[in-house]
Amino acid sequence: MTTTPAPRLAPGDPAPDFTLLDDTGAEVTLSSLRGRKVIVYFYPAAMTAGCTKQACDFTATQDAFREEGYEVLGISPDKPEKLARFRDKEALGIRLLSDPDKSVMTAWGAFGEKKLYGKVVQGVIRSTFVVDEQGAVEVAQYNVKATGHVAKLRRDLSL
Repeated sequence: MTTTPAPRLAPGDPAPDFTLLDDTGAEVTLSSLRGRKVIVYFYPAAMTAGCTKQACDFTATQDAFREEGYEVLGISPDKPEKLARFRDKEALGIRLLSDPDKSVMTAWGAFGEKKLYGKVVQGVIRSTFVVDEQGAVEVAQYNVKATGHVAKLRRDLSL
């Protein structure tokens, strides 16, 4: 079985716009955040060890990101109700968005073939993007590690 790899975004590409529900059920549209820098990160599932570590790391450093004008959006296939439980359980301060049909993940190249425990599977590719004030991709990182990624991103952005 051969499948075509998901298209990957690169710096300079326009960030695909989206409207998704957040963990409160409110709609969030990427283009409505123009004029601000946005960190969009994709993760496989709320309340799993790696995803919890990553979300907690973003929450712990959100003030530093906000001081530099960044908004952080975490996107997973989880429904808003599960995201709300995740937010409350872990006291998360970042916005969590629901992409249950994975259409946004697919548009961003964050869903497709990946290796999991040595096997090739279809799934969420843990990825992080920085979108500039005009809506262009500034940073595109695929297959990031949950642990240590936020600290590395801060170093990459000189924060």
